Amino acid sequence: MATLVPPPSKRQKVAAAERAKEQQELYSIPSDLGSVRVQFFDQATGNATGPAVSVPVADANTKNLETLLNTLQGNDDDDRVPYRFTYQSDKGDQTIDILADLYHSLLQPGVKTTEDTISLFFTPQAVFRVKAVSRCAASIAGHGEAILATSFSPINSSTMVSGSGDSTARVWDCETGTPLHTLKGHTSWVLAVAYSPNGAMIATGSMDNSVRVWDAKKGVALGGPLKGHAKWITNLAWEPYHLQEPGCPRIASSSKDSTVRVWDLASKRIEHVLTGHKGSVTCVKWGGTSQIYTASHDKTIKIWNPKDGTLIQTLASHAHRVNHLALSTDFALRTAYHDHTGKVPSTDAEKVAAAKKRYEDAATVNKKIVERLVSASDDFTMYLWEPSSSNKPVARLLGHQKEVNHVTFSPDMTYIASAGFDNHVKLWNGRDGKFITTFRGHVGAVYQCSFSADSRLLVSASKDTTLKVWDVRTGKLSTDLPGHKDEVFAVDWSPDGQKVGSGGKDKAIRIWRN
Repeated sequence: MATLVPPPSKRQKVAAAERAKEQQELYSIPSDLGSVRVQFFDQATGNATGPAVSVPVADANTKNLETLLNTLQGNDDDDRVPYRFTYQSDKGDQTIDILADLYHSLLQPGVKTTEDTISLFFTPQAVFRVKAVSRCAASIAGHGEAILATSFSPINSSTMVSGSGDSTARVWDCETGTPLHTLKGHTSWVLAVAYSPNGAMIATGSMDNSVRVWDAKKGVALGGPLKGHAKWITNLAWEPYHLQEPGCPRIASSSKDSTVRVWDLASKRIEHVLTGHKGSVTCVKWGGTSQIYTASHDKTIKIWNPKDGTLIQTLASHAHRVNHLALSTDFALRTAYHDHTGKVPSTDAEKVAAAKKRYEDAATVNKKIVERLVSASDDFTMYLWEPSSSNKPVARLLGHQKEVNHVTFSPDMTYIASAGFDNHVKLWNGRDGKFITTFRGHVGAVYQCSFSADSRLLVSASKDTTLKVWDVRTGKLSTDLPGHKDEVFAVDWSPDGQKVGSGGKDKAIRIWRN
């Protein structure tokens, strides 16, 4: 017989009523505060949008501010754009996110008064909304060993590539749930896979110390293996599309041999060998300002010039090996000229121009290109960097109780998510590194996480055999996705937001959709 919980006593009822009253008072706005003057400024350009407008304090919440800004811009109801608002002090030493309303964010703490004109900086949120994936659309067998890496095509969610311990990579048709191509040639585990920004090629890196490049549509090798590394390949990074010479794409590979090699794929030659790290290089990123960022077990992050292979600067603050890096512009660089509309420019020149514009739109803050970097380490911490302005970190991100395994920026650069061996996923402010919330629910180490294209959802993959989808705004679990029969090592959310792909120790690729 089930044990019933006894009804609450009178004392418990009174206490609950008092708590509810306090909570209501906490979030209520006094009605006698009058009005406050607000002026809007574009975060990217710094230009004012319209004159200062008087707004009743009681109505100065984010929803009404968004409506007011759209009205000032002359947007109809059909063209309304969702915005995120921040306040920046005149000296630039204080930045506050307007989470609910102006009263609780600025007036009650005493940052501003009703006598002041409040300058609010706005950035547009994604104009399309991604639905949370809720079911497994396909479980595809094929690999003979654990799946170690997955990546969707930047074009859409119809194809995905996976790398496995069976020495192969496989391309999957995610619409039909069937294998398209088996990429054979490596002689050991495939540890890294990466689509080129235009979606035409796939690069794979293996424990056999080689990199191979494949035709993404045909599934055939484009020449022989790229050999030169003395130990296995840990990570791959394509040169951003808007920086590539026409017909001469380049790729950077990091290795356990403490080096990074830059390959010219037209000639299949090593262009530069980046030496300087004293331990295994765990991660490599190729930034949109033509700089290569590398992280290593030697506790440092190094920044290189890919034109001549010279070291630009070293970032040294971590106390233990650095496991992973993420760039604030990763999403724009990964997708190049592809966006949620599916429209592709007709000529190569237009594609380069579109990729450059997308990157610059994503990276421009106050008329300046800003590329932030976040690093995750075995010292339980992360650091947020802005290498273009300083070799000192912007912030130290503390909170994980064990090693931090993976880190990623949201596509709109607002958030950072980190996955750790302490079973937690944590969310941070992407601008100043301030802690926001902890997503609790996994009961095993979390290996990877990936944002949806609209930055509103996050999916995480764990040793506990599950994937979990989190609502970024509320900090709560949106969907639990059981189904894998063993640890889930790799997860990716397609750039168009339609599907999630995952793989792990049970050797099966799973495709999830709403």
